[in-house]
Amino acid sequence: MQIRTDFLTLTFDPETLLFTIETPAHTWRQDESSSPKFVLRDGGEMPFLDADEIGHEYYKSGVGVGILSHYKWNETGFSFETLVWVESSTNSVRFELIPGEGSLDFKKVLYPGCFSFEDPAAYTVLPVLQGLLITNDWENEVSKLPFDGQFCSSGAYMPWFGQVEGGPGYIAICETPWDAGYYVDHPAGSSYTHVGTYLLPSLGEISYRRIIKYVFSDDCDYNDLCKIYRNYAIETGLLTTLREKAARNPFVDDLIGSVIVHKGIKKHVSQDSRYYDKDNPENNNLVIPFSARTAEIKRYHQKGVPKLYLHLDGWGAPGYDNQHPDYLPACPEAGGWEGFKELSDTIQDCGYLFGLHDQYRDYYLDAATYDKEFALHAPDGSVFEMSVWAGGKQNYLCATQAPYYVKRNFEEVLRHGIRLQASYLDVFTCNEPDECAHPRHRMTRRECLGYRSACFNYLWSKGILPSSEECSDWAMKTLVFCHYGPYDFMLQSPGSPRRGVPVPLFNLVYHDCMILPWFMDKTAGEDYMLYALLNAGVPYLDRDGAYPNTDGAFDSEAERRLDEEIARCRIVTDLHERLARQEILRHEFLGDLSRQRTTFSDGTTVTIDLKSGEFRINSPT
Repeated sequence: MQIRTDFLTLTFDPETLLFTIETPAHTWRQDESSSPKFVLRDGGEMPFLDADEIGHEYYKSGVGVGILSHYKWNETGFSFETLVWVESSTNSVRFELIPGEGSLDFKKVLYPGCFSFEDPAAYTVLPVLQGLLITNDWENEVSKLPFDGQFCSSGAYMPWFGQVEGGPGYIAICETPWDAGYYVDHPAGSSYTHVGTYLLPSLGEISYRRIIKYVFSDDCDYNDLCKIYRNYAIETGLLTTLREKAARNPFVDDLIGSVIVHKGIKKHVSQDSRYYDKDNPENNNLVIPFSARTAEIKRYHQKGVPKLYLHLDGWGAPGYDNQHPDYLPACPEAGGWEGFKELSDTIQDCGYLFGLHDQYRDYYLDAATYDKEFALHAPDGSVFEMSVWAGGKQNYLCATQAPYYVKRNFEEVLRHGIRLQASYLDVFTCNEPDECAHPRHRMTRRECLGYRSACFNYLWSKGILPSSEECSDWAMKTLVFCHYGPYDFMLQSPGSPRRGVPVPLFNLVYHDCMILPWFMDKTAGEDYMLYALLNAGVPYLDRDGAYPNTDGAFDSEAERRLDEEIARCRIVTDLHERLARQEILRHEFLGDLSRQRTTFSDGTTVTIDLKSGEFRINSPT
């Protein structure tokens, strides 16, 4: 069966259920190993080809043409349809999975299949954290991804992936990303990369139409794919610039060009925690007085730091990552509300910005108002439990409850005269969206993201800039900045094998929409300051890792000389002041992977050399 347009030819083989897409310069064939199938919860598989009734017909509407397929299993009555059609105005190819009747206990659907992709000179780009490029001859294995590549998590800051073979390439955009993700297969020493989409059940069902859009080009690179997605983000209303956000709250302009200081107050590690130090129990408890942090702020001001944002961990009575969401009052051992307010007032007097670390997903069993009824309930009725973080045993709080707790806690903080210009709601833009089957607070993953957005919107209503852990684009309308948006290798121990070549895919789409802090560490091989400059971000002046050897906190050396660090940060903040509101037009490698350049919409170029440690900033004015 074949569909022809002025740009491409779509061919469907009913014997394999695979498609071939031909453009003037290239032919893309779905790989024989990727015929679509359901992966069942009992470990079995159910290929689409096993259906008792299968039918295919041509499809036509006022906006496109395609092939509609019907599948049914007679014994169970389970049925569904697929529709693959070409949108006439754009020549994009849309793969759709449409629910029918009956139900199936499935874990995921592998649909649509991946393309054969075996040219050694070709490459794949994945939205892992800031971005990853995998050449087909990349020597290391690439398979396991953060959060299994689930969209709307740190495994995929944006719901797309792409492949480029010479000039021709494509981008696959998941238009229904809430219950979906992608998988990749690149064995060590191989010369191919397969990447495809999987679809998750929503509360046990297909539930709604799932859509993955493919856009093909005969002359592109990863920069062009990013711009295709940027245009998509503009069309769908996702893209919201810093200029727009600053019009809503002028603290955005104050945050631009700031250094970031990340400090804590109280640490308490439960014996149930993975991080409990049984050999040195004294390491499990620590309190830094609010007055000590106040003195540090005054020191930064005396040193001439003009703009600063303090992100404060562990400020509540239980300590960092303990007893959420019942975190109040301010830590009594550190000085209580009085000491807390003195710190807030000092930050205000210095003209700096202040924000708090808070958490509304981890639901600790020893929290004062804990009730298992309000934890996430899986469709089978089970409640997930773990004991990893400092507070020990926990479930996950159903996000339907989070906006109430955010309002309750922040109203109390503000009532005590704590002045906040920004604040951080942990993990909302890092961890995957949740679903809950409890009948009194039933919630889909898409609704979960809505409740998380409601928490950010509450902060906006109080004049507080919202922040979260990472920079997933589902939150682009409401999020101003985050803890980081790093390259994948930056969260691994130095020297670890890399999954690919770091490329700034997220910033090529959203640089002028988000304020991203960057590490300033010097490792044995690289100075991370160069990446901060290349991406025109803001720098971490001082960063206390909450847990050893996590979140990129691998530096065990003594604190470097403060004056030197302030001088390094000043270079980065000066650049951010100039370029924060500018789009990154292009990123390129200059001869080898160590020399890179970004070009901004005002004409500025930033060139770095990772081997020599040198950088050059060329401005048009």
